[in-house]
Amino acid sequence: MNQPSRRRMLFMTGGAAAGGALATAVNFTAPASAQADTFVPTPLAATDPEPNVERSKNWWLPQRNVWTPIGWKGHLFRFNVVYNGALICDPAWVMAAKPNTEPYRGKNFQTTVVMPQRGGGFRDFPDSVREVWDDDLGYWQQGWQEDSDVPVLWTEHRRHEGLVIKQSVFAHVPGGGPVETAVEPIYSWTRFEVVYADPLIAPKDFVFQLWLSGSYMKPAGPYQQENGVPLTIFPDTAPIAGGLTMQRVWNPSGKPLTVPITDSEGKAKVIVITADKGSIAMTENPKRKGVYDLRLGLPVTVGAHVDVLIPMLPQSVDDAKAEAALGRDGALAQCKGHWQEQGTTLATVETPENYVNQVVRRGPQLAQIVAEKSPDTGLFTFLSGSYAYDVLWSTPTSMVSHMFMDRLGYHDVVEKHIEIYKATQGTRVPPGAVFAGGSYPGYLSTPKTLQAIDWMSDHGAILEILSVHALLTDRREFIDKWLDVIVKACDFVVQACALTNHSGVKGLMPPGHSTDEGVETQGFISQCFTYKGFASAVELLQRLKHPRAAEFATFAETFRTTFAQAVRDLADRSKKWKDAEGKEWPVFRPQFAGEGVWDAFTMLDTGALMSVWAGLLPASDPMMKSFVEFFRVGPNHRIYDPVHHNALYPAVLDHEQSSAEPCYSWNMFHNWQLGDRAHFIEGLYGLLTGGLSQDTYISSEHRNAIYGNLFSYPIIVWSLLHAVVDDSLTPDQLYLLRLCPLEWLSADKQTRFEKIPTKFGPVTLRMSLDRRRDTLKVEFSGDWHHKPKQTVVESPPLPGLKWIIVNGNRYRAGRRIVLR
Repeated sequence: MNQPSRRRMLFMTGGAAAGGALATAVNFTAPASAQADTFVPTPLAATDPEPNVERSKNWWLPQRNVWTPIGWKGHLFRFNVVYNGALICDPAWVMAAKPNTEPYRGKNFQTTVVMPQRGGGFRDFPDSVREVWDDDLGYWQQGWQEDSDVPVLWTEHRRHEGLVIKQSVFAHVPGGGPVETAVEPIYSWTRFEVVYADPLIAPKDFVFQLWLSGSYMKPAGPYQQENGVPLTIFPDTAPIAGGLTMQRVWNPSGKPLTVPITDSEGKAKVIVITADKGSIAMTENPKRKGVYDLRLGLPVTVGAHVDVLIPMLPQSVDDAKAEAALGRDGALAQCKGHWQEQGTTLATVETPENYVNQVVRRGPQLAQIVAEKSPDTGLFTFLSGSYAYDVLWSTPTSMVSHMFMDRLGYHDVVEKHIEIYKATQGTRVPPGAVFAGGSYPGYLSTPKTLQAIDWMSDHGAILEILSVHALLTDRREFIDKWLDVIVKACDFVVQACALTNHSGVKGLMPPGHSTDEGVETQGFISQCFTYKGFASAVELLQRLKHPRAAEFATFAETFRTTFAQAVRDLADRSKKWKDAEGKEWPVFRPQFAGEGVWDAFTMLDTGALMSVWAGLLPASDPMMKSFVEFFRVGPNHRIYDPVHHNALYPAVLDHEQSSAEPCYSWNMFHNWQLGDRAHFIEGLYGLLTGGLSQDTYISSEHRNAIYGNLFSYPIIVWSLLHAVVDDSLTPDQLYLLRLCPLEWLSADKQTRFEKIPTKFGPVTLRMSLDRRRDTLKVEFSGDWHHKPKQTVVESPPLPGLKWIIVNGNRYRAGRRIVLR
């Protein structure tokens, strides 16, 4: 049975109190000197240096409340590491039922790092429901071990006693091979290591503590004047039924010991490999029965360490000891083979900005961790999140395929994770009353066993995955296998748009569940995803000279003109806002028909701005330009508080990023299409540093809330690739360097974009400046399966640039270079 979505839970618990406020916010006038009480955001001045990673980090407070998944490709379970080092092992998401994890509900475990207090002793276990960040402000020092291909996540505990303990964790499946059942034993290896000892004040020895408990930190909320859904402490869920037992330890030699901690059935919950000359003790917490204090001591010398090994599900002591006997280094060595990508199609992105490089490096790993091989079907699927949204919302999650993983050359991974849709086509009824009783053999949908909420936009989103994958790869085997699926999917769109027994705009997709609000609307999101997927399918069919290509192309044009007229009709009946010149412009609700619940933020995230990305309206359309400006400088900014903003409040663009859900910053496609460099670069870096954790690069759904997902990655990756290699602006033309950040033009390091997939074939581009910084050397090649008619090299607006040398040919800078 489906549970309420996270956002619906927010609404039901009061987080949408501000809903509807936007609809009355009209008659806005740009500020004059006399209007001291009016706030409009200060744009970046033309004289400001162009943004880069380090500058844009200063636009945001650090994100708090971060959790990051650690796991194994395709495994059903993931560990989640909280920003403060707490490790949550919960195989069944608490907020929704999913059949393949239901057998594991309640079989959870958690370790929490507790350091000694300044006055001595350890703090008490929490005794009330409160946010985790109440104890530590929600910030910590975390990052990835950059010298390892294995995703090893570290957390630093910097102690006033005069030492630094680095906690590092990775996941391991015994044997190091790919999953078969997807429920094989999986372990987290956590090391606590002294990496710094102050020469003046460091003690000889140091003891810290782990609370061993059930998982008691859970996403919940919302709360007014906070950022959404914080991790919340629920002390009553912490006790471990049946308790824990640790064998007696007698170690006069001080040599490392392997110490099992077992549950009431005698199975291993934890294995501790103590430090050389270290100590270990465990007692039941005096304030909370069923919670255990595990105290670990080690000498304060650099390199001293304790290893803590935790299986996701309790294992036999012999099996757990066998894993421990492998040792951390042995387990890590097996992991290296698993994480070293071997695909011949994988792209390389290397810029002078290490932050950008690491985002591109770790993102695909996280995408494959936030995924599963379903034990019931044996099929792989991307998921929408870890420890929140451990299910499949096909609309936003589709973007992981067609805007992110495929665009980085992970074609085999994409194919493996979309196979589920072939088996599901035609088996479900679309989520709208108008479809009741009908037969829809072409309808693409989320498998019921993985779905949280059905969206009308899912069909078009899935069709976009299939069509873009075929266009980028030109793989004949894939096309042959999926062509009938794609054609039937196009037939469904034609069939659905022919339905007239509804009150919405005829000729478009009928009303249905367009978002997770639980109401039927004829939403922009379903129209835009439907058209986007359909148009990509038409492009593919035209390339293949398919006999139905012309028929579907004609339908697509009819859909587009019907949509454009519907937008103008909606504009006539919409409330208005006034721009700086006093001219009135429409404020579009996110649907043509039906009543939405959260228009205050969905009009940005799932509304009319999507029309440009979908190809339904050009970014140059005055109504589109005005609507972007509405979110940049309009009346919502007067009530926007960047510190206390809740994601359900009226939305704005903050450094070109949606203040509601950064992943839906559709304005980026307006900036890209218009060649609006200033806003595009601001948005690219805004998303890179504001839509992701700056420490672990994991995405949030809203800033400071709901982590463990990849939601922001698709627009980030699509944008940073198209800034340099653009196959989407004009049919049959390839653009290079059109919106390239100036930070990527360096005399010290070559920037490399290698084997970047495009609709024409993989493109390789390398560039660097000479020492005088007046000449840009560009090396360009393409491995074409459909050669572009021409390639255009744009001249970056770098001060002092005089020449561009492309493949040995010299051109004067400042001019467009056409390579025929």
